Amino acid sequence: MSAVSAVSAVSAVSAVSAVSAVSAVSAVSAGLNEGLAAVSYPTIGHFLEDGFVDPAIRSLLDGVKVAGPAVTVRIAENDAYAMNRALLELHPGAVLVVDMSGDHRHAPVGAVTAAAATAQGAAGVVVDGVATDILELRATGLPVFARGTSCLTTKRVRSGGSAVNVPVQCGGIQVNPGDWVLGDDNGVIVLSPEAAAEVLGQALASDAAEPALLARIASGEPLESVLAF
Repeated sequence: MSAVSAVSAVSAVSAVSAVSAVSAVSAVSAGLNEGLAAVSYPTIGHFLEDGFVDPAIRSLLDGVKVAGPAVTVRIAENDAYAMNRALLELHPGAVLVVDMSGDHRHAPVGAVTAAAATAQGAAGVVVDGVATDILELRATGLPVFARGTSCLTTKRVRSGGSAVNVPVQCGGIQVNPGDWVLGDDNGVIVLSPEAAAEVLGQALASDAAEPALLARIASGEPLESVLAF
């Protein structure tokens, strides 16, 4: 085999290996997404102590459930352009996590933002701050989690302190790009992929056992034989 042929063969093997690795990661991610979509998020709270976002950040819609990898943005000094850059980074199933640098007065998310996020296939938006255009947000059906609503919004200004897809803070929790963001009417949880995979089996098993436990209580069985103490 000539040197050129040998190099070509190595390159082909490397390319196949890279594709296989990406496919394997995608398969694991898909399986994790399916499991996290099925589990009850409060059940995760039975097993973990970390990753639970400040409960003041709540869903602005009723009956939502979100599970997806984080795309992050840190917004400084009312920089509306940073949000636009973050929207371009969204992909189907992603959850946009917005760090407002402690600003709980200016809303970075409204009707246009929600429409753009929906067009990108986003699963939801979590804001450590407020949102606006609440009626329009609800009409889109896009799950948005925030501390509340405001008529005061970010502005068409740029700040060097803003950044996209960097580690950010949200409700007292550090969120890294690619972390799993779980949200429902009870609140928001952020877990690394490793932590999410580790707790998932325990949580699913607990969920599976709960109906029988509730049935025993409903049947009148003495609580001393049902409850652990």
